[in-house]
Amino acid sequence: MKKRFLSVLMSAATVLSMTACGVSAPETPAATEAPAATEAPAETADATAAEAPAATEPAADAITLVMAEVNPLDTIVGMTDQKFKEEVEARTNGSVIIDLQASGVLGSENDVLDSMLGGGGTIDISRISAFALTSYGGQKSMLLSLPYIFTSREHFWNFADSDLAQEFLLEPSENGSGVRGLFYGEEGFRHFFTKNEITGIESFKGMKLRVSNDPIMNGLVEGLGASPTVVSFGELYSALQTGVVDGAEQPIANYKSNAFNEVAPYLILDGHTLGAIQVIITDDAWNKLSAEQQEAVVEAGKAASEYNRSISEEKENEVLEQLKADGVNIVEVDDVTPWQEAVKSVIADNIKGLEDYYNQIVAME
Repeated sequence: MKKRFLSVLMSAATVLSMTACGVSAPETPAATEAPAATEAPAETADATAAEAPAATEPAADAITLVMAEVNPLDTIVGMTDQKFKEEVEARTNGSVIIDLQASGVLGSENDVLDSMLGGGGTIDISRISAFALTSYGGQKSMLLSLPYIFTSREHFWNFADSDLAQEFLLEPSENGSGVRGLFYGEEGFRHFFTKNEITGIESFKGMKLRVSNDPIMNGLVEGLGASPTVVSFGELYSALQTGVVDGAEQPIANYKSNAFNEVAPYLILDGHTLGAIQVIITDDAWNKLSAEQQEAVVEAGKAASEYNRSISEEKENEVLEQLKADGVNIVEVDDVTPWQEAVKSVIADNIKGLEDYYNQIVAME
């Protein structure tokens, strides 16, 4: 727990030391919103901040938008958030300021979404797991969390660059949820990690695995013969430490940045889901912006998405090597066929009515 506390302090220090810059956003049709993240070493995040352009002087009447991030700034998603902040502030010449609040200080993803969709006005923007909006009017985004729907990072980016991705981003706003997506990114494939030794898929039988009460993840865990156990992300470390759960799943970078390797040192690279992410903004915040500011935010999102694409795999590989050096027991999965067989029914149950979208995504490989 001490390491975890220090990580939060370091992340907070990074926020204070960052040089502000600028960015912009995507266009949106008439009235129309969307759980994973990966990490990069803290030194890299510091270097990114150091290389950022000179701070843009805030305009006298600047609009400040509060942005929530559940992970530390030294993760892949945290670095992507910082890039977005810099781009927005630079592209709007300081007329839009992003107040980035990381390390879950504003609550879990569900807490943040409840606040954003409830119209509280205290959180304007958030980086979320793409499938988090499923129960808030983002049914299409649910497809992105289906097990093994993406066979590679390239497959995901083929989707993210498509017209279909833009349709998914705007679905929540079109459904009246009060938020809209700005851009996509990814935090690497998600893998299971456990307190006790695992050798393969058969090791999961009888285990209690942490879930966030997502129906697809519940089905996946049950397909492995394990018991899905709902635990909030903020309580996961202690739940692993005390044995409330035997394991969980996260992208590699988040696994390390949240110090889960301290209490669950067995990691199996099953890659059951690609950690697709998106950044969303409330319609209320969006409507505060002028047409020029909206365009700038959209363009900033494109730049942040490209940045995410350029760093994700490299940073993930760096973290994996660090984990190996730290003595984490890493199990490779040479054949995912048994895993795919175990989750067939989960896929079939969750694509009903969305078969055409599912088939389009699969065909983008």
